[in-house]
Amino acid sequence: MLHETANGVYCPDGDFHLDPWHPVPRAVITHAHGDHARSGNAAYLCAAPCAPLLQRRFGPDTPIQALAYGDSLTLGDVRVSFHPAGHILGSAQVRVEGKAGVWVLAGDYKRAADATCTEFEPVTCDTFVTESTFGLPIYRWEQTATVIAEILDWWDVNRQKALTSVLFCYTIGKAQRLLTELGPRIDRPVFVHGMMIPMIDAYRAAGVVMAPTVPLIDKPRGTSFAGELVLAPPSARGTPWMRRLGELSDGLASGLMRVRGVRRQRAYDRGFVLSDHADWPALLQTITETGAGRVLTTHGHAEPLARFLKSQGLDSGVIRTAWEGEGGGDDSE
Repeated sequence: MLHETANGVYCPDGDFHLDPWHPVPRAVITHAHGDHARSGNAAYLCAAPCAPLLQRRFGPDTPIQALAYGDSLTLGDVRVSFHPAGHILGSAQVRVEGKAGVWVLAGDYKRAADATCTEFEPVTCDTFVTESTFGLPIYRWEQTATVIAEILDWWDVNRQKALTSVLFCYTIGKAQRLLTELGPRIDRPVFVHGMMIPMIDAYRAAGVVMAPTVPLIDKPRGTSFAGELVLAPPSARGTPWMRRLGELSDGLASGLMRVRGVRRQRAYDRGFVLSDHADWPALLQTITETGAGRVLTTHGHAEPLARFLKSQGLDSGVIRTAWEGEGGGDDSE
């Protein structure tokens, strides 16, 4: 029912592409990250909470049709519906039902609790297309509260040394999740890079409660940020923008920080293992809960995960896509 094409994953029975990487007549979008939602498509279809984020990215006149979670729409010979993916605000699995049965393309997803988005909902299907960003047994996440405590301890040590704490994180999803977790635990605002402001505003407009933030750009030159916490996208690291922060300690919040070699290579002062993707146990749990007889893996460690699933007796294969998962270099992730 779904096929690889030069433009992306295509459903011929419904005449639409899912998260295409080149402009197409109709794009069905799982979520607002830059590797999944690209500009230039003639029409967009997404889950209702995702639409405001796409409008922030592409402009208010973007032709977007939005469906509430669980509602369905007939496109050609198939019925399409969106179901919560738990990845970021508005993220969705796409359920496609037609003559070939029921397929679910999960996009990016996580199973950890996150107050910024609707919790993941397992969807029964015949064929499940799963991400595999962290599809190796080494990837196992700590409880979110444990990681937040590590961040607060790091910030406290830096405050005692009069250092600015600069925490790099993705602009859509990760920044807002951090601000939501930090909110009840701190008594001062968090400074943020200008790139983060539009999506923080979009999350607040959606009713997400976060710690108070102050745009760094609002502070005059010469302002001291010693002892403060600053959130910034990874692309800001090493740029002239950082000069105004004075002496600092930097960290990255990412699932990639689970691997010692990556931590060493990227040379952050601290790495905090916080991901908006499913870890290895969550991937296997989800695949089991779908009841799918066939599982296709994509982006990330797709081939190792597919091999493992085959060894467990599942019909499994790989779909090649241009989706990048965590750490693909897109600050919107």
